[in-house]
Amino acid sequence: MLKHFLLILCCVASAHAAPSNNAADDIERYLAERGIVAQMDQMRQSVGDGASNLVMNAMTFLGVPYRRGGSSAETGFDCSGFVRSVFEQTVGRVLPRSAREQAAATEKIDKQDLKPGDLVFFNTMRQTFSHVGIYVGDNKFIHSPRSGKSVRVEDMRDAYWARRFTGARRVPAAGNTDNN
Repeated sequence: MLKHFLLILCCVASAHAAPSNNAADDIERYLAERGIVAQMDQMRQSVGDGASNLVMNAMTFLGVPYRRGGSSAETGFDCSGFVRSVFEQTVGRVLPRSAREQAAATEKIDKQDLKPGDLVFFNTMRQTFSHVGIYVGDNKFIHSPRSGKSVRVEDMRDAYWARRFTGARRVPAAGNTDNN
């Protein structure tokens, strides 16, 4: 079943990534080398379908280039455009456009309470909530980092991200508008 799922994931991801004869193989190898395949299997077993589907959908955009103001796989993503697109496509929730607005519209949670599908925020431009990504589990998050880079998974324990972490948020369930 996992192999079937990975084949689907790789096919979808290759549709979003730059054209290549071996795009699916490259993405599968990338995911396997970084231990993401094992993490995805563990995650599917430990989290609900909604969070699992959200993270799996986010993974299909690995390799899509960063574009300031971008909000689609065709044109590229900035960080908040990436998060917004993943949530809208996967769970039908339309989040605000900027990272700061996304932080304000979601529920504050403690870092130790992070679950796959939660949002993680960083201070990358001397502003508390200037960057956002989606937590995937095991201290890792997926995001669209900056110009010249593409959607990728990174470790929140890396010195750069650890120093800049400014908070964790959870997108409230539909109908719940009580923000902390």
